[in-house]
Amino acid sequence: MATDYEASKLEGPGASTNPDSDIEYTAVDGVNESRLLRKLDLRLLPAVSILYLLSFLDRSNVANARIEGLTTDLHMTGNQYLTGLTLYFIGYVLFEIPCNIILKRTTPKFWLPTLTIAWGVVATLMGVTKNLAGFFVVRFFLGVTESGLFPGVVYYLSMWYKRNERQYRISLFFSCASLAGAFGGILAWGIAHMRHVGGYAGWRWIFILEGLLTIVIAVIAYWFISNYPESVSWLSDKERSFIQARLRADSDSTNDEKFTWADVWVTFKDIKCWLYGLGFHTMSLPLYTLSLFLPTIIKDMGYTSAQSQLLTIPPYAVATIFTVFWAILSEKYQRRALFIIITSSVAIIGYIILLTNEHPSKKPGVSYVGTFFAAIGIYPSVALVLSWPAINVSGQTKRATANAMQISIGNLGAVLGTQLYRPKTAPRYVLGHCFALGYLVMNIVVVSTLWYILAKQNKQKEEYLAAHPETRGFHDTDEDLKQGDRHPRWHFNA
Repeated sequence: MATDYEASKLEGPGASTNPDSDIEYTAVDGVNESRLLRKLDLRLLPAVSILYLLSFLDRSNVANARIEGLTTDLHMTGNQYLTGLTLYFIGYVLFEIPCNIILKRTTPKFWLPTLTIAWGVVATLMGVTKNLAGFFVVRFFLGVTESGLFPGVVYYLSMWYKRNERQYRISLFFSCASLAGAFGGILAWGIAHMRHVGGYAGWRWIFILEGLLTIVIAVIAYWFISNYPESVSWLSDKERSFIQARLRADSDSTNDEKFTWADVWVTFKDIKCWLYGLGFHTMSLPLYTLSLFLPTIIKDMGYTSAQSQLLTIPPYAVATIFTVFWAILSEKYQRRALFIIITSSVAIIGYIILLTNEHPSKKPGVSYVGTFFAAIGIYPSVALVLSWPAINVSGQTKRATANAMQISIGNLGAVLGTQLYRPKTAPRYVLGHCFALGYLVMNIVVVSTLWYILAKQNKQKEEYLAAHPETRGFHDTDEDLKQGDRHPRWHFNA
C-alpha cells in the first residue's frame, strides 16, 4: 500500500535527507512539507507560548509588586521577602518530575490547561494575602502548580517536530519569558494606578488582574491546546501519515512506548542528562535573579517606582528579539555549545559593568547599560540550553524525565539566587552580581565539557559504523528502537 511518505533511496529534487538517519524521503500525494510545518507552527506554538508568557508573568510580577509596597503592607523584612521567593522554587523543584510523569500518562489537552487554571487561582490569591504566612504558602504552591508547564511543553513539542526543527521552536517558546518581563513592566505601571480602588493597594491589583487573566485564558486553552498528531482533527489523513513517517525516521516520536521505571533509571545513569541539568543550573541563577530583582536594581539607581517599572521594558524587549535571532542562527549552523558560550560571555560583560560601577545612583546610565548586556546574554543562552535534551535524548520516557531533571537541577540555582540580593547589599548588590558572574563562568565550563563528550561519543559511533557497515538503521526493529540515543546511528547535536 502506498504511503504519503515514500521510504526509499531516492534521487532528485524531491528528496530530502535527514542528517541523523540513513533514509531519504520525498513528499507525495500533494503534501507540501514547508506548508505543513507552517500549519503546525500556527496551531501549536501560539497556544503554548501564551501559557508560558502567563506563567513567567505570574511568577515574576512579585518583583513589580515589591516596589509598589508589597513588603511594607505585609510587614515583612527584605530577608523574609527573599524566603518567599525561595519557597516558590522549592515547590517547583519537588514537583517537576511528577508533573511530567502525569503528562506522559494523561494528555496535553487536559494537563496543560488544568495546570494553568491551578496556578491562575493561586496567583490571584496572592492579591488578597493578608500576612507573611499567607505570602509564604501562596509562593510555595505557585511553584508547585507552575512546575509542569515548561518541561511538559518541551516534551510535547518533541512529539510533533523532527530533532533539527525543535531547537528553534523551543527557543521561540522560551522567548516569551523575556517578553513577559517587558509586558510585566508596562502592566505593573498601568495597574499600579488602580491603588485604592476597592480599598486595595496597587500591588494587590497586579496579582488579582493578572491572575484572573490567566484563569480566563486557561479555560479557553482546553479548546486550543492540541494532543498528539495521531488524534487531532485538524490534520487530514495524508498529513497525519506524512508527519508520522517523517518522525518515525528521525526519532522515537511515533513509537508506542509504555512508561517504565527502568527507562527513568536509564536517564539517571546518563552523565549527559546530568550535564544538561547543570547547564541550566548555571544559567537559572542569573536568569531568575535578573527577572526577580531587575525592578529593584533599577530603582536603586535613583529612579522612582513608576520610572523603574517602565525602564525594565527596553532590556527585556531587546532580549526577546535577540533570543529569536540567535535561535535562527544556531539552527542554521546546527551548533549549540558555541552559541551558548558566546552569549554567556556577553552576559559576563554585563555583570562586569554592573560590578565596576561603584556609584549606581551617580552613574545610572552605566549600570543600566549593564542590564542590557546581562539580558541579551542570559535569555538566548537559556533558550539553547533548554532545547538540548529535546534534540539529543531519545526514548520518550527518558526524554520526558531528562527534561524534568534539567529543570529540577537547574532551579536549584534559582533557590540559591533568591537569597543573594539582600537589602543591605544595595545599591551595588556585589554579592548577587558576583554569584551571577561566577555562575556564568561555570556555565561556559559545563557547556564546553558537554560539547567535548558529545563530540567524543559521535566520533566513537562513526568509528563503530566504519568497522560495522552492516549496522541496521535506527528504526529497523523494536530492539533498535529500545537503544534510543545509544544506537550507533543516533548522532548527537553539539
